[in-house]
Amino acid sequence: MSDLAADVTAALRHSILPSVIARGAATIRVVAADDGVVTLQADGSPGAVRPILGRIEAQIRAAVPGVTAVRLASAGPAPSEPGDLAGAARAILDAEINPAIAAHRGRVTVAGVTGGWIRVRLEGGCQGCSLAEVTLRQGIEPLLRARLPQMTGLVDVTEHEAGTDPFFSPEKR
Repeated sequence: MSDLAADVTAALRHSILPSVIARGAATIRVVAADDGVVTLQADGSPGAVRPILGRIEAQIRAAVPGVTAVRLASAGPAPSEPGDLAGAARAILDAEINPAIAAHRGRVTVAGVTGGWIRVRLEGGCQGCSLAEVTLRQGIEPLLRARLPQMTGLVDVTEHEAGTDPFFSPEKR
């Protein structure tokens, strides 16, 4: 392990790891440290690190002056074939999104892909949830765009009115 990686690992352990674990990640570790650029990988909930990555970077850069940038490694699987956008999206959803929304009795499935547009269906507690659009636009879509550059957009094909047990009912808005 390089000195830079060791210094960042010590900073993670000392001041960052407790807050990341409290947010739902099992651990966060250094997977690469080259020319001042540090790449981290978090295990556990994908939502634990991504929203606070800027704060994590600021803390690491303050503790380890040689760090010029901090990146988060893609924990999700990459497409097995360049043309397999549906399979790649399905793998990312199953590995990173579905474990996080399972706490709300929810699940996201890929209903199909046409011309780069990924059609998803929200199921369980997500079907009819008043926060479904927020989950899609601020959680799922940015993650998929970051991992799947060939993606054109995301379309929700869920019949929300048919949801029988939404986690947040429309009345709770």
